[in-house]
Amino acid sequence: MATQGKAVAESVVIKAPDIRSAVFNIRGTAPYVQARFSGKAMQAMMSKMALGSQQAKKGREKPARDFDEDYKNAMHISVDGWCGIPAGAFRQAMISACRLVGYKMTIAKLSVFVQADGFDKIDGIPLIKLDGKPERIDMAVRNATGVADIRIRPMWRQWGATVKVNYDADQFSQQDVANLMLRVGKQVGIGEGRPDSRESAGLGWGTFELV
Repeated sequence: MATQGKAVAESVVIKAPDIRSAVFNIRGTAPYVQARFSGKAMQAMMSKMALGSQQAKKGREKPARDFDEDYKNAMHISVDGWCGIPAGAFRQAMISACRLVGYKMTIAKLSVFVQADGFDKIDGIPLIKLDGKPERIDMAVRNATGVADIRIRPMWRQWGATVKVNYDADQFSQQDVANLMLRVGKQVGIGEGRPDSRESAGLGWGTFELV
């Protein structure tokens, strides 16, 4: 307990964070493709789960598939109505790019953050506003079980965005962050079919350059 009337010296061990910001204008060098898990699909799963295993199988009919609706539901749409890219996609990509230069991903996870322009109207996912016009693409794929299926996706052949990054200046310089974004654009990518895809070597989609 401090003695009344006397100043007590404190030893500061942990310094305050020095968080700074950088803004990057990016332009796609390959198409960007999105695959949002739709709100309708989530609702259908919840309804089935609520019925229980036995009831869910009784009299189950498979409704006709609306491919245009699949296309629309695969997009991330903000509360304000514009199409967006999940802000977390850029953050995850920057963290992943740290593997290329031997920087600890666990530290990078605490050091770079992406500011959202808005939020998804369905589940509130932070979004970066996407500039460009989408088109529908129909893809023949095989599910994990080996069954053939058709996937409907929105593709932006020409696209761009403005990405605002907050970073810990004790870990990265502004040039470090810019170089990370360069590596994301050229080597990691974002969205479906990106070079750093979890399931495959990607399709060459989702790459970009800084402008």
